[in-house]
Amino acid sequence: MQARRKLLLKSFKGVDLLILALAFAISIILAYSPSGNISLSEFLAIRVKIENIVFVGLLAVLSHMVFLFFQLYESKRLATLQSECFDLLKTTSLISLMLATLALLFNVEIVTPLFLLTFFLVAVGLLILSRVILRVTLKQVRLNGRNVRNILIVGTNPRAVQFARDIQNKPDLGYRLVGFLDESWHGQDDFTKTGYTIVSDFKNFNSFLRCFVIDEVMIALPIKSYYEKAAKIIAQCEEQGVLIRMLGNIFTQKHAQERVEHFEGQSLLTLQPGALGDQAFFFKRIIDIFISLPLLVLLLPFFGVVACAIKLSGPGSVFFVQDRVGLNKRRFPLMKFRTMIPKAEEMIKQLEHLNEVKGAAFKIEDDPRLTSLGRLLRKTSIDELPQLINVLKGDMSLVGPRPLPVRDFEGFKEDWHRRRFSVQPGITCLWQVNGRSRLSFEKWMELDMQYIDQWTLWLDVKILLKTIPVVLKGTGAA
Repeated sequence: MQARRKLLLKSFKGVDLLILALAFAISIILAYSPSGNISLSEFLAIRVKIENIVFVGLLAVLSHMVFLFFQLYESKRLATLQSECFDLLKTTSLISLMLATLALLFNVEIVTPLFLLTFFLVAVGLLILSRVILRVTLKQVRLNGRNVRNILIVGTNPRAVQFARDIQNKPDLGYRLVGFLDESWHGQDDFTKTGYTIVSDFKNFNSFLRCFVIDEVMIALPIKSYYEKAAKIIAQCEEQGVLIRMLGNIFTQKHAQERVEHFEGQSLLTLQPGALGDQAFFFKRIIDIFISLPLLVLLLPFFGVVACAIKLSGPGSVFFVQDRVGLNKRRFPLMKFRTMIPKAEEMIKQLEHLNEVKGAAFKIEDDPRLTSLGRLLRKTSIDELPQLINVLKGDMSLVGPRPLPVRDFEGFKEDWHRRRFSVQPGITCLWQVNGRSRLSFEKWMELDMQYIDQWTLWLDVKILLKTIPVVLKGTGAA
C-alpha cells in the first residue's frame, strides 16, 4: 500500500512538471504568432543555448520546491476543492514571479508580460483541471470500496455524533466508521439512541489499537475536562503509528475561523476573524497589483488633464491627502483629487449641525465646501482614481470596506464596528454597489461585516463589475 502510494505521488509530481512545461509551450504558441517578433526558428535556436538549458532546469527545480512548500502532495481527503484551488493559485503566482525573475537574470527575450499572463492562466487552468480529474477518479474508486480508511472517533458528545453523520453522508470521502471510544457519562443515553456503537473504553484503547485495523483516530473530546485522556490517546496513537485528527471548534467563537500553523516545532491554533485569511490576502494582493499598475499607466494622461483642470479652477493643491484608518487601525495617507475649497477640513466643526448621517460618519449631500469642478469629480467618482496609488503601495485593496477618516473612527461607539479594520480597506465594496450615501451608517457597517464574513474571489469580481454601472450612473454619490 505504502509503495503504491509513493509511486503514485512520484507520478503526480511528474505530471505537475509536465503541466508547467505544456503551459510554457502553449504560452509560446499563443503569445507569438508567425508575424511576431520572434519566429519559431529563432526560438529553436535560443533553446539550445547553455544559459537557456540552465534557465529551464532552475525553473523546474524551483517549481518543484514551490509545490512541496505549499503541501500540494499532502492528503486532500478532507480538503475542499476551493481550498485546493487557492493553493494552486498561490503556487502558480509564485512560479510566474520566479519565471519573470529568472528571465531577467538570463535575458530570455520570449518572457514578456503577455507571455507571463498567458503562462499563468494556462498553468492555473491545467493544474485545477488535473485536480478535478483526480477528485472525480478517487470518488469513483472510493465508492467502489477501494482507497477506504477505517476511522475511530474518540468521544460520544453531539459534535462527535455529527461528525460521524457527516462522513457517512459523504461516502466519496472513503471513510469507514469503526465505532466510538468513550466511557460512561451523563449524556450516554442520548448517544445510545443514535444507534452508533462504543467499541472500546479509555482503559482498553491501547489493546484495541493493537488488534484492529485503524487508519485514523478522530478526537472529539472536550479538551478542558479530558485533557489528560486526550494526551494519552495521542501518545498511544503516535507509538503505534496511527494518524491523529482533532475536531475543531474547540472554542465557541462566532466569526473566527480556526487553522493550525507551525513555528519552531510548536503547533499554533490561529483564530482568524472572518473569511479573509492569509490565502485571501495573498491572492487579493496579486490581483491588486496586476490591475492597479496597468490602470495607472493608462490613466496618467487623464490624470494630467484633471490636474490642469483643478489648477485652473482656483487656488489650492491638485491632490487632497488625508490620514485614513486602514488594516488593524494603521493610519495611512489616502490620495484623492481635491474637490473642496482650501482648508475645508477646518470647517467641519462649523458644519456638524448639517451632518445627514446618524453615526460616526460625516456626510452632507449639498456640501458648501465643494467647488464646481469638485461636484463633477465626485458625481463621476473621478476624484477616487488616485487611490489606485494607495492600492499599488499596499495601503488599500481594490475591494474592501471604505477607509474612514480619523474623525469618523474616533466616533465609533460599538466594538463590532471596529471589526471592519481586520481587512484592508478598499476603493469599492458592498456599500458602494448598494446605495452608497443613501444608506444609513448602521446598514453600511452591516454590509462591511457581510463582506468580511462571506468573502470569496467571486464576490470581489461581482463587486468590481457592479461598481462600473453604479459609477457611470452616479448612484448615491455625495
